[in-house]
Amino acid sequence: MANASMEEFEALLNESFELETPTEGHVVKGRVLAIEAGQAIIDVGYKMEGRVDLKEFANPGETPDITVGDEVEVYLRAAENARGEAVISREMARREEAWDRLEKAYAEEKRVEGAIFNRVKGGFTVDLGGAVAFLPGSQVDVRPVRDAGPLMGLKQPFQILKMDRRRGNIVVSRRAILEESRAEQRAEVIGKLSEGDAVDGVVKNITEYGAFVDLGGVDGLLHVTDMAWRRVNHPSEILSIGETVKVQVIKINKETHRISLGMKQLMADPWDSVEQKYPLETVHTGRVTNITDYGAFVELEPGVEGLVHVSEMSWTKKNVHPGKIVSTSQEVEVMVLEIDSAKRRVSLGLKQTMRNPWEVFEENHPVGTQVEGEVKNITEFGLFIGLDEEIDGMVHLSDLTWEGRGEDVIGNYRKGDVVQAVVTEVDTDKERISLSVKALGGDPFAEAIDGVKRGAIITVNVTAIEDGGVEVEYEGMKSFIRRSDLARDRADQRPERFQVGDKIDVRVTNIDARSRRLGLSIKAREIAEEKEAVEQYGSSDSGASLGDILGAALKGGDN
Repeated sequence: MANASMEEFEALLNESFELETPTEGHVVKGRVLAIEAGQAIIDVGYKMEGRVDLKEFANPGETPDITVGDEVEVYLRAAENARGEAVISREMARREEAWDRLEKAYAEEKRVEGAIFNRVKGGFTVDLGGAVAFLPGSQVDVRPVRDAGPLMGLKQPFQILKMDRRRGNIVVSRRAILEESRAEQRAEVIGKLSEGDAVDGVVKNITEYGAFVDLGGVDGLLHVTDMAWRRVNHPSEILSIGETVKVQVIKINKETHRISLGMKQLMADPWDSVEQKYPLETVHTGRVTNITDYGAFVELEPGVEGLVHVSEMSWTKKNVHPGKIVSTSQEVEVMVLEIDSAKRRVSLGLKQTMRNPWEVFEENHPVGTQVEGEVKNITEFGLFIGLDEEIDGMVHLSDLTWEGRGEDVIGNYRKGDVVQAVVTEVDTDKERISLSVKALGGDPFAEAIDGVKRGAIITVNVTAIEDGGVEVEYEGMKSFIRRSDLARDRADQRPERFQVGDKIDVRVTNIDARSRRLGLSIKAREIAEEKEAVEQYGSSDSGASLGDILGAALKGGDN
C-alpha cells in the first residue's frame, strides 16, 4: 500500500511538471475569482493568483465592466512577488492586444476606432482600445478647432499616420478621415455642377482676396476681382458671412475639385457700351478711386475706370506726385483721350478740360507786350520769370543787356526780384516763352542807324587813337576804323594824323545788327568819290589826268 502511494505521488508530480507553466512577459488567460477593495483577484493557472486594479478594466471615462467568473486576458509580468502572488496587468495585456490589431490595420491602411481623452502639448492623446496615440493639433480637423470639448471621449474613426512599436509611438489623424469624407461629398456635388451654372451659395469665410461660398457640401472660391465689375478694395464691402448669394460657376478643376465662382458674370458688362457712352474728346465727371506714382484712376461709372497719366494731369506741374494734384474720392472733370475695349482701358486727361495756359498767354500778351514777374530761378544761361497761371518765361543771357556780356550782369539779380521784360516769342507747342530785359528801352543801335544804309556817307567823331586804327562814335554807337581803311594811299594810313575830337566823313561798308557794329571806311569813301568824279568829268580814255579831273571836281564842288 505504501508502495502504491509513492507511485501515485510520483505520477501526480510528473503530471504537474508536464502542465504548461505560464511564461513571464506574455499574455495569459485567467479567471476572476473575487472582487474586493477595488481590485480583481485573478487565477492565471498553475496555482498562481494575482491582483489587478478595477480601473484597468475600464476605458477612459467609463466604469469597469467585470464580474466574478469572467475569463480575461492579462499580462504576466512576474510569476511571484514578495507576497507569493503573480504580478499581472490587464492594461499591458490590452496594449499588447491593441498593438497587434493596430499594426495589422496600419499595414492594410484601415481606419481604427478611438477616443480623445486628454489634451497635451501640441495636440491630444487618443485611446485606441488599449494603446495610446498622439493626435497633433493640425490633424484634428480640416480647419483650426477653437474648442475641442465636444470631441473629448467620443468614439470615432482615426487614420494611423505612423507607428513605432519599439518606441511605443503612434501618430493618428482625424483630419484625414474628414478630408476623405469631404472628397467623396465634393465629388458627388461637383458631379452635378457644370461650368456656367448659376447656383445659390452661403458665404462661409471672407479673406483679403475673396470669399469661400458653400454650395451644399462643397466650397467654391469667389475671388475679389469676380465680385463686381467695379473696383472692390475688400470683399467685406459687398459680402457678409452667412449671406446667401447667387453665383456662377466659372471653372471646375476635376483633379483638385476646386471651384472658381463669380458674381459679376451674372450682371451686364458695362464695357459693352463704353465706346458709345464715352466718345473720344468728350468731357465727363468721375471719382478718383486710386492714386499711384504714375497717375490716378478715375471711375466713370461702376465697373469702368480710366487712368489719368501723370503727364496728362497738369499743364504746369510736371514733376509732382499725382497725390499733390488730386485726392482719393475727389470728383473731377476728365476728357476721354483713348479707349481700348479689348484691354478694357480708358486713357483720360485732366489738363485737357482746362485751356492751355501758353495759348491763353499768347492771346493776352502778343510779342512786344511788356510783362512783370518775380525771378523764380537763376541758371547759367538766364533767368526764369514767373508769369500768369503758374507758367514761366525765360530771359536768356543775351537778352539781359545791350552793352557788355550777360554773364557779367546776371549776378545783379536775386530770386524774388520783380523784373520787367518784353515778350519776344511764345512757342505753345514747346511750352516756351522768351523774354527780353534789354528790349525794355528799345534798341539803341537800331535807333542810331535808322535811315542809314550800306554805302551811305556819315560823319563820325574820333574818340580814341590806337596803333591798329581809330575808334569813332556815331549817335552814341562805337565803331572802329582799321588802319588799312584810314586812307586810299598807304602813306596816309597813319592813325596819328587824326586827333580825338576830329570829325571825319566815312562810308558805311557794312551794318551788322547781330554784333551791333557798323563797318566804316575812309578809303572806301575816297574811292567812291574818285569813281563819281571820273564818271562826271571824263573817262580813262579822255586823256585828262587824274589830278586834272579831281581838281576840276573839287573846284566845281567849291562853287
